[in-house]
Amino acid sequence: MSSELLLLRGITKSFPGVKALAGVDFTVRAGEIHALMGENGAGKSTLIKVLTGVHRRDSGDIRFAGKPIDPRSPSQAQSAGISTVYQEVNLIPYLSVAENICLGRYARPWIGWSGVRDRARVALKRLGVELDVTEMLSRFSIAIQQLVAIARALDISARVLVLDEPTSSLDEGEVERLFGVMRRLKAEGLGIVFVTHFLDQVYAVSDRITVLRNGKLVGEFEAAALPRLQLISKMMGREVSELDFAGTRASSPAAQSEVQDHSAGEAARVPMLQLRGLGRKGSLKPIDLDVAQGEVLGLSGLLGSGRTETARLIFGIDHPDTGRILIDGKASAVRSPLDAICHRFGFCPEDRKIEGIIPNLSVRENVVLALQASQGWTRYVSRARQLELAGQYIKALNIVTPSAEQPVRLLSGGNQQKVILARWLASHPRLLLLDEPTRGIDVGAKLEIEKLMARLTAGGMAILFISSDLEEMVRNSHRVVVLRDRRKVAELGPGQISEQSIMHAIAAVAE
Repeated sequence: MSSELLLLRGITKSFPGVKALAGVDFTVRAGEIHALMGENGAGKSTLIKVLTGVHRRDSGDIRFAGKPIDPRSPSQAQSAGISTVYQEVNLIPYLSVAENICLGRYARPWIGWSGVRDRARVALKRLGVELDVTEMLSRFSIAIQQLVAIARALDISARVLVLDEPTSSLDEGEVERLFGVMRRLKAEGLGIVFVTHFLDQVYAVSDRITVLRNGKLVGEFEAAALPRLQLISKMMGREVSELDFAGTRASSPAAQSEVQDHSAGEAARVPMLQLRGLGRKGSLKPIDLDVAQGEVLGLSGLLGSGRTETARLIFGIDHPDTGRILIDGKASAVRSPLDAICHRFGFCPEDRKIEGIIPNLSVRENVVLALQASQGWTRYVSRARQLELAGQYIKALNIVTPSAEQPVRLLSGGNQQKVILARWLASHPRLLLLDEPTRGIDVGAKLEIEKLMARLTAGGMAILFISSDLEEMVRNSHRVVVLRDRRKVAELGPGQISEQSIMHAIAAVAE
């Protein structure tokens, strides 16, 4: 059995109002690849930042090679032998490969360029990579840049390598090349921490798996002995034994009619939205998907499965490489969010504070943004009309605010979410994309939003609903499409939707 190289014991870390880590243990052995798994808010990023000196822990111990360490900065962690390569390649594209690998490590007081180039070649050769180290980094693919970042991380004699979502922008061939490098380093005795959301990749390369949930340690497991369904249940906090029920929801009449007609192959009413082979390299495999008027189509899967990426493609934030979007059966261009708004689409993003609200604007100004954009800035929405709309939706959605002129940043999270919903409802959308609309809000606000979804679909609106909460997904969806590792793996119709069926679809081994 491999020796223990890195030990974290009883690590705690709190931020104002949040306990990010609560007594977490984590062990990395020499010569192993150890996957760190968990959904949003599990504590993975915080644990890595404590380990690498970005954050100071509140309590707990860290031992490296049998000795206590206390990294107070990333450079101190690197000096101790712990290096990190992040999801976004943190290098300088307009310097050469050699300069990036050796940056800040040149011999002083002068730079011996021949030695720098030789040092870079040696670092890359260790990974089995040969390339012209004098070439500018930006001329190489993201996959090669990732390998250059790993070479730089290992150049300081690192013994533990943390890879934080290293495969998120790589295609399958590039992932296999990276895995070859990881196995090579494992054989040299390095301990590798592999942070990822891709189940297939975890089982392809990992020796052990540690699962965190809500800042707490769920457990540490041998990868070969942990079935996929058990892993998913531990990440989601739902034991498989609790899920043996058929808690399904009946489809709405409008959606049910379209689903039945479509499955029967009849010349039926065309779904409001159709995706055909829509995909984007490094983001989403080509997907087919229909959304009918009057239905909530649930989009389920683990974090990183491609749920948000699908919504961003539909709304024109990202541009597809393949496939097409059909609206009412006709191919339609959605090249930007403005195009989407003109097609009467609305989008409530997952991160409402960064991508949703305009914090320094008032409730009134936030509510009318989409309507004003759809009309164009030459057809200004009068202040009287703005006040009328804001008042209407403050009342309709029960938004708790002293007035329509209150800065939206001063509202609670649930009321901010309602303001974003009001923004889109004011533009009378046909399709509403809801990405985690109830995350981080209180139970009362969550219930109000779920009731609103039911009212909107009863009135004929189509909703694409993304949620990590399985109970919520089952309770609110007429149909559910399940994604895993950026591809569609299942579609569950009326009578098939349950927490168990969704988890089984996520866990199923890819053919």
